[in-house]
Amino acid sequence: MFKDLVIKNRSYRGFDFSRKIEREELIDMIECARLTPCGANKQPLKYFIAYNEKTVEEIQSITKWAAGLPQMELPRKGEEPVAYIVICQDLNIDKSLKQSQTVIGIAAQTILLSATDKGLGGCMIGNFNRIKLKQILSLDENIEPVLLIALGKPIEIVELTDLKQGESTNYFRDDNNKHYVPKRTLNEILINQK
Repeated sequence: MFKDLVIKNRSYRGFDFSRKIEREELIDMIECARLTPCGANKQPLKYFIAYNEKTVEEIQSITKWAAGLPQMELPRKGEEPVAYIVICQDLNIDKSLKQSQTVIGIAAQTILLSATDKGLGGCMIGNFNRIKLKQILSLDENIEPVLLIALGKPIEIVELTDLKQGESTNYFRDDNNKHYVPKRTLNEILINQK
């Protein structure tokens, strides 16, 4: 069922480093994103796949994870992602980064759902050093990195919980490192109840 796939698709911050992701798997994820709808059908997105250890480590070194858990260093040593897909925008096709946010979101969610379908998982990362990333990847001036998707086989347990009245939406972890994600209830988000 599609809803089960959506529930499994969480922001994972710990991965089984022994499960590598093959180039063909990454290409398939991008192929799925390529087929999604796009405003005015401009198709301004380009993708860089990183799956060799050196490049993945370089990308990892310029990212910041889990802003909601500032007391933790995530991912932990040995639990880093094994691959990245870097979503970029070709400014020669569309200069408006703001206008492309919807297209980027659709592509990123599609990539993550494709990864989940393969028994993998990931995390969208917007907090990274763009200048250093362009240097690491030797990107042309017109190619602007806009979002990172870290990928691997998740080793974390992530549980969705219904948000109760007055509770915070902040995600948190218990003493066993189980990750909890409070979600507003359907009754709270549905405006027209009848």
